[in-house]
Amino acid sequence: MRIATWNVNSLRSRIDRVEAFLERHDIDVLALQETKAREDQLPLMGLQGRGYEVAAAGTNQWNGVAIISRVGLEDVQVGFDAMPGFGDPVAAEARAIGAVCGGVRLWSLYVPNGRKVDDPHYAYKLAWLGALREAARNWLGEDTALVGDWNIAPLDEDVFDIAQFRTSTHVTAPERAAFQAFLEDGYAEVTRAHAPGYTYWDYYRQRFERDRGLKIDFVLGSPSFASRVTGAFIDRDERAGAGASDHAPVVVELD
Repeated sequence: MRIATWNVNSLRSRIDRVEAFLERHDIDVLALQETKAREDQLPLMGLQGRGYEVAAAGTNQWNGVAIISRVGLEDVQVGFDAMPGFGDPVAAEARAIGAVCGGVRLWSLYVPNGRKVDDPHYAYKLAWLGALREAARNWLGEDTALVGDWNIAPLDEDVFDIAQFRTSTHVTAPERAAFQAFLEDGYAEVTRAHAPGYTYWDYYRQRFERDRGLKIDFVLGSPSFASRVTGAFIDRDERAGAGASDHAPVVVELD
């Protein structure tokens, strides 16, 4: 079975790329982030015609997550228990959707960016991660995968210039500690050993062409899920060319 995660940066804009990606790599389940649309706005006929089911959560042009599966889509859950909200008035954002696909409990996650260290969105990010950790502890006994755009670079090597980012979000000690907490609880990051390299390159000043990127898209698996992983890769080609998302898909292969 092949499971992939991809911050697509607008599914409506890149539906042709998504359909081609699924066929090119024979993907069974694809978790998407930043779909930037309500479910009723998404162009799903091509996916459905290829035998995929879709579960999505979104609100117009912001955030949005989805799961696309051809191996079943059961027990769909939008958001997790005690998931914090943001804004005034405070409301839950479309940042998490879970479902059981082919026996795997998969969560497509779009972790808040944090913006700046002194921004309210940074405190929201840490609270969001803390609530996710509490919920995720309950899924450790199953085949579970927490996948998506974590907006955290856990190691210095995950940033093209750590000196430039030292005082920025994504690399602060609290963010890294929040990511590490999942590993301490028993989850394993299953892509790094098989798929070195960055997963995100800003559109600014030819960052992709100069390989000045960040590694912020990850797959964290429960012990039983991690034991099934036989390989992983980053589809860098999908980041190239006109009309590409600023993230590359990450693919995990299971026995």
